[in-house]
Amino acid sequence: MAIQDSLQQIRTQWMERISRELARGEGVRVGFVEQLERFYDLIEQTVITGDTAWLDPILYDWGHSPTETNLEEGDYDVSFVINRMASLTIEVARENLSEKDALELLAAVVPIFTHSLSVVVRYEMETRVAHISSELNKTQEKLQELDHNKSSFISVAAHELKTPLTLIEGYTTMMVDMMEQADQSPINSLLKGVNTGILRLRQIIDDMIDVSLIDNHLLTLNFQPVWISHLLNLLSNELKKAVSGRKQTLVINQFDGSDMMIYGDSERLYQALNNVAANAIKYTPDGGTITINGRMLPGFIEITITDTGIGISLEHQATIFEKFGQLGRTDLHSSGKTKFKGGGPGLGLPITRGIIEAHGGTIWVESEGYDEVKLKGSTFHILFPTRTEATDPLITKFFGRFEQTKKEIETDTSDKENPPTNNPSA
Repeated sequence: MAIQDSLQQIRTQWMERISRELARGEGVRVGFVEQLERFYDLIEQTVITGDTAWLDPILYDWGHSPTETNLEEGDYDVSFVINRMASLTIEVARENLSEKDALELLAAVVPIFTHSLSVVVRYEMETRVAHISSELNKTQEKLQELDHNKSSFISVAAHELKTPLTLIEGYTTMMVDMMEQADQSPINSLLKGVNTGILRLRQIIDDMIDVSLIDNHLLTLNFQPVWISHLLNLLSNELKKAVSGRKQTLVINQFDGSDMMIYGDSERLYQALNNVAANAIKYTPDGGTITINGRMLPGFIEITITDTGIGISLEHQATIFEKFGQLGRTDLHSSGKTKFKGGGPGLGLPITRGIIEAHGGTIWVESEGYDEVKLKGSTFHILFPTRTEATDPLITKFFGRFEQTKKEIETDTSDKENPPTNNPSA
């Protein structure tokens, strides 16, 4: 018997067996049977011609047709259907054909099913990858929208809080002055405590505004001449009280390049250095040491701030530079900026990174890990370019004249102190 005749002989049983086993419900079965009829016709055509290209259109349709439910649940994939078709074909052929005819039929159609399965698996994989990529894109868009909303909330909340805070601060200052004149020492002391809280709240609000500016790429820098040694001196004076209160030692070493003049935003650079140094004090136990050092690199100045504190675990060394990535306990959220292991809003280091990157530099941390017993400590590396010209030509011109005048004065003074001599032997 010809293979085509064998296919016709088992067609009815094949259709009934597969549609009954694989189709769910009568509504689905109608459309499914139509697809089976089309597929069976193409199998016959492939057997006659020996060309599997006849199957390509329907395999393409099937391979790219899984619904989101199929993709998520993984049941009734087309590859599963084709694999089951091959198994049922063997059963139907064995039941309805002689052994010889069944073997001849299977020898002709099994390669067709194998080809169909390989093609459909490839198409299904492409469809699944496209579906996953689409879901990832949707998730990324939602996360971006959420981050944007969070940044907007921070910006709006900070600005809205700043106005009433200014009023409270003003009235409190007036009350302090009045109480001092009236010699109301107890009340005056309480008002000063209120004023301290107001200053701390103002710092937090300013940090919220800064991180909002950085997130929205609105941070502007005022490039002017900066002497690193001047920033470090200011930092030493600012931290003196906190270091003394914690019985710590602050060591600021002179290094090559510390007396160099560069162009940058001195206020923002000081803010960045202060944030890192205050962080080092916070996570160093009483009696510890904070060391500030640096060095010149080709085109850059590197400042390092090293502490003998509790260190930072490897998994947290990246997250500390993200917004609200504080390591302190949340129940110490309102504690002072330099209290040991005190909490905070987690904005200092993200702001520092934004400031340094806005200058064209970078910041990173090195630590062997977190250990409150061995106190492995941490070292923050701050790298920013040795910019010798301001971005504004007028600034460069103005300070260029200033430097020239300064040199002329220094030269004139030196000449007066060391007058020329007429002694030929000199």
